[in-house]
Amino acid sequence: MTERATTERDRPIRVLIADDQDMVRTGFRFFLDAQPDITVVAEAADGEQAVALAREARPDVCLLDIRMPKMDGLEATRLLAGPEVPDPMRVVVVTTFDLDEYVYGALRGGACGFLLKDSGPTLLAEAVRAAAAGDSLVSPSITVRLLKHVTAPTATPTPTAPTPAQPQEPLTDRELDVVRLVALGRTNAEIAADLYVSLSTVKTHLASVQIKLAARNRVEIAAWAWQTGNANASGG
Repeated sequence: MTERATTERDRPIRVLIADDQDMVRTGFRFFLDAQPDITVVAEAADGEQAVALAREARPDVCLLDIRMPKMDGLEATRLLAGPEVPDPMRVVVVTTFDLDEYVYGALRGGACGFLLKDSGPTLLAEAVRAAAAGDSLVSPSITVRLLKHVTAPTATPTPTAPTPAQPQEPLTDRELDVVRLVALGRTNAEIAADLYVSLSTVKTHLASVQIKLAARNRVEIAAWAWQTGNANASGG
């Protein structure tokens, strides 16, 4: 590992917490600040403040609630991480509400993670680390249920559902293996173990898949897999 990579790894992940409930912000800060590799650098009680503080402090990861005064978390996500943002930040939406429309709104707005507040502190820290590393984490209780529901053959298409993309070039058999496991909610480490390859190989495949599908994150890759029937394909 290079000296630069080591330095970047050792630097604490800087986090902004935005939630209109003092108790939630205090709880998140208490747990995250106790992690050796994470530090909370800003707190906001509403969406407007969250956007202003995020643009000023440039944290590595923004944790945004959805229902906040002045501006909700979905709009704040779009302003910080949306497709039109020239230098998008990494946003994880953390909410009490397990509603499909919120998940779609967050992902369309550029969020790289979606977590329920009752997922527990360990998953919260994992989501922060995944976002900082350029990965995505969605609450396991949401991922497969949501994508199966959206892409069921009998389902009526809705304007909020992600639209499957035509790959810019065909995916290789191994890339399809990786995509299938992503769609089942596997982490990179689990994919590496399942396919008997290294973690770096998995990341290389995912980077190639993202380019071919023009996908911003692994959640969009998973959505594509379910919508095109590749989630249930057997590995090659």
